[in-house]
Amino acid sequence: MSPRPAFLVTIDTEGDDLWSRPREIGTRNAAFLPRFQALCEEHGLKPTWLVNHEMALCRVFQRFARAVLARGAGEIGLHLHAWNSPPLQPLTDDDWRHQPYLIEYPPALMEEKIVHLLALLRERFETPVTSHRAGRWALDATYARLLARHGIRVDTSVTPGLSWADMPGAPQGRGGSDYSGFPRRPYRVDLDHIDRADRSGDSPLLEVPVTLRRSRLHRLAPWAYHVPRLRRWAWGHRPMWQWLYPDGCNLASMRELFEDSVAAADPCLVFVLHSSELMPGGSPQSPDEARIEDLYRDLRVLFGLAAQRCEGMTLTQFGQRWTGDAPVSPPVREPAPGQRVLGPRPQSSPPSIPQERVFSPGPSGADARPASAHAARAVLK
Repeated sequence: MSPRPAFLVTIDTEGDDLWSRPREIGTRNAAFLPRFQALCEEHGLKPTWLVNHEMALCRVFQRFARAVLARGAGEIGLHLHAWNSPPLQPLTDDDWRHQPYLIEYPPALMEEKIVHLLALLRERFETPVTSHRAGRWALDATYARLLARHGIRVDTSVTPGLSWADMPGAPQGRGGSDYSGFPRRPYRVDLDHIDRADRSGDSPLLEVPVTLRRSRLHRLAPWAYHVPRLRRWAWGHRPMWQWLYPDGCNLASMRELFEDSVAAADPCLVFVLHSSELMPGGSPQSPDEARIEDLYRDLRVLFGLAAQRCEGMTLTQFGQRWTGDAPVSPPVREPAPGQRVLGPRPQSSPPSIPQERVFSPGPSGADARPASAHAARAVLK
């Protein structure tokens, strides 16, 4: 008998309302996370908190996350915003405005940023860090190889069928990653061609694509989203893209996607959210307490379904089940003789950095969103 599908709760854990491009990044949303964690635990779910730079420095989040780790109720993973994650070296005339993708930086600087944040997370939370989601969904082969080199074993950056190529980063760049032809189900990544499974089966990196697909309406009548007199109704009835990404208004869409995924015997369902969306005023999707309560109303329904029909686990736990690998600590390897190293070796601890708030020399905001908010709900960071 096949095991029940895994229900993977993934939270992009980052500063407050980055969509507004604040010059000072706050981390007040950390105080609102215990309620969500408690709801997950009530339903047997284990969140993976994918943590960026400012939240790694937040003392409130540190206390919360250490308690979660101590009782085995969740996981800390890596989430990197290239434009405000040290070391900071300008790529454009205003990185804070353009928010370049990490894949647009030179490989050596990409590696330095990965090494720095991994060291910070491992030092502050005293835990292996083996899971990852790319900021602005931007993954390529260079990035994948660097993740594998530094101990990341599970990535969840791929949005199968959805392209971000028309979402600009650096003005001289080519936009975001195009996942149009990528697999929907987990696969060991060919580190030279990340849209393919590794034929040898030896790749150290497992890709767990986000649960995402075109709605039934779009599959049956795609023209309805473009005809002037019909498109408003179509978008209101069912967004073109369906995610397990709640906003307090899309429970029917999430339930439909949940049922379709379970019926298709998908091995896992990947739920996504931002930490700031759990705080009133923390995002455009959660402007006040009423919308937060709407969000939790829908979460209780969705998580109730997950508790009945799925098994809750972290990204790394799912990766171990999928690959059959035993739990391992991320390696800190010395380079082999003659091996070219793209950046510094992993540090035993990061440089001393002030806590709580991060100040930027310019606007720091959320990732750019697609032209239609319904097309992908949001560009998750």
